[in-house]
Amino acid sequence: MKVVLNRDACIGCGACAALCEDIFEIDNEGLSKVKKEKISDEEVELTRDAVESCPTGAITLEEEKEKEEKNA
Repeated sequence: MKVVLNRDACIGCGACAALCEDIFEIDNEGLSKVKKEKISDEEVELTRDAVESCPTGAITLEEEKEKEEKNA
């Protein structure tokens, strides 16, 4: 899975960084930043919690294209 962050929608509330400090951090502009774009299967559930906690919906998860191509 791949983590995608829309920085234009981010308000820097910090919920994602609090829930997933290995995946997200708050940068010097006060907005969220993805530290680890590609996440393991073990990290998906916790990252989904961060997606659901984002008040602006700025975070999404996408399937990696490589996996999709292998399954096609």
